[in-house]
Amino acid sequence: MVKLVLTGIWVCAITLASVYFSVYLATAPAPAITDSKQSALELVKGETITVPVISDGAVTGYFLGRISFMMNKDMLKGVSLPLTEMTTDQLFSLLVGNKMIDLTRIKSFDPKAFREEIKKGMNERLGGEYVADVMLEQLDYLSKQEIKQNAAGETKKLGAPVKIVEGAPAEGAPAPAAH
Repeated sequence: MVKLVLTGIWVCAITLASVYFSVYLATAPAPAITDSKQSALELVKGETITVPVISDGAVTGYFLGRISFMMNKDMLKGVSLPLTEMTTDQLFSLLVGNKMIDLTRIKSFDPKAFREEIKKGMNERLGGEYVADVMLEQLDYLSKQEIKQNAAGETKKLGAPVKIVEGAPAEGAPAPAAH
């Protein structure tokens, strides 16, 4: 009987201690952010922009893009200009003036170099190290033909599938029927 009472007291003591510590830890203040670099940055959301792709004197398509920036909070306090419009203008100037994306060599597109070029151009335009990081949220290309089809309500027609690899059937697989 004494063993049973001592076991009950032991279980109650452990339960009370665990409840006390869980409440104590749940109400403790959150630790201060020690990463000063991350706390010194502010997200500046970019607008969706449409950049025409001009080839041989005619518009061949459009790039749709949305690019946001992590910018230095302290430096932004002194800026009275509208940042979203300013970043949109700079992006448009960079993308149209520098032909940074070549459709004939789209596989060689380097997102890291693209980000660095935008960062460099933005910081030069703003006159300091305002931009810490560039984030590509969207980067799409629509050809002029696709836009016309969408506007006319046409569905995109898929071509016949192209067989990439043609080989012998696997062992145990039934042979294809002859037509």
